[in-house]
Amino acid sequence: MGSIDKYIFRTTLASFAVVLVSLTGVIWITQALRGIDLMTSQGQTILTFLGITSLVIPALVLIISPIALMISISHTLNKLATDSEIIVMNAAGFSPVRLFRPFIFATCVVALMVAFIAAYLAPEGLRRIKQWDAEITADVLTNVLQPGRFAQLDQNLTIRIRERQPGGLLKGIFIDDRRDPKERVSIVADHGTVVKNADGSFLILEDGNLQRFEVGKRDPALVAFGRYGFDMSKFSNQGHDVALGIRERYLWELLAPEDSDPIYRQLPGQFRAELHDRFMSPIYPFAFAALTFAFLGAPRTTRQSRNFSIGGSILAVFGLRMAGFACSVLTVKSPLAALVQYLMLVAAIGLSFWIIIGGIVIEPPAGLIEAINRSNERILRLFGRPAAA
Repeated sequence: MGSIDKYIFRTTLASFAVVLVSLTGVIWITQALRGIDLMTSQGQTILTFLGITSLVIPALVLIISPIALMISISHTLNKLATDSEIIVMNAAGFSPVRLFRPFIFATCVVALMVAFIAAYLAPEGLRRIKQWDAEITADVLTNVLQPGRFAQLDQNLTIRIRERQPGGLLKGIFIDDRRDPKERVSIVADHGTVVKNADGSFLILEDGNLQRFEVGKRDPALVAFGRYGFDMSKFSNQGHDVALGIRERYLWELLAPEDSDPIYRQLPGQFRAELHDRFMSPIYPFAFAALTFAFLGAPRTTRQSRNFSIGGSILAVFGLRMAGFACSVLTVKSPLAALVQYLMLVAAIGLSFWIIIGGIVIEPPAGLIEAINRSNERILRLFGRPAAA
């Protein structure tokens, strides 16, 4: 790789990293705000909140990476054109295909990253989210127990908490346990926390008292305690298996699903659509890069407008991606839709290379430019002021 190739390669990847981080950060914030109830209603810490919401980032990067690559290539080409570097390189004997080579190298890096994310990292993050969320929301202590409400967890067992504070601290705990027909236990505690270990789940109560009413006895037994453990293992979902959805499967699990898998037997079309989406994920960066360079890579003078080419590249990339989404939906019912999507990507890459090799400059028709100029002149005459004599 020559010095020019290294310069373009570094510029493109640097722009790609900035755009990718910016777009991912903005979209991640909008997604993370949906999980703010982890801290408000379920009393989880901010570390738990950030941990769960951050696991969705690989799935976001998988979708954003081709778009970020298109934006970075457009930025790099516009920078080269503004500084007249494309014209100089073309005059020095650089053909459009030769100029496209460093962009191909950058696209290969992005495609490898996307392939790894699609095969392993994105499903790994999604399945960790599901497992973590199951431990939080499926546990009765964080899902059923709502502040100010009496929750009947089992027959003759009622628990109420006054409020839930950050860090999992429960305030104002009341427990009425009548499961044993020979006695009734009432517990009131100032505060408590949930502790999970190898022995099970326990509600650790602090600064309270316990009243035990035994059958046949007139007076209850009253005990004041500083710390008391109430066994809640029966109501915890800890250790239960979590059913994984299709998006949580690794690539090799989609390639060879088990015939006994109930989800596969029920939704084989969605397995097929997800598998083809994973295969096509690293192809989209090449299609977007080729389309962008086909519109913007031809040498132009600084007086020639690039607005049409920029707009055309955006419409072409947007149209290709929307058609891809439509084919993905249709693949659930028809395998031919996946074939159409493959052919569409190959056609986009082939047509782009034909334009690049031929050195074709994509410009609007002359009649369209004249019509736009005439329209602009009429608008100026309509709203402009006459010149002073």
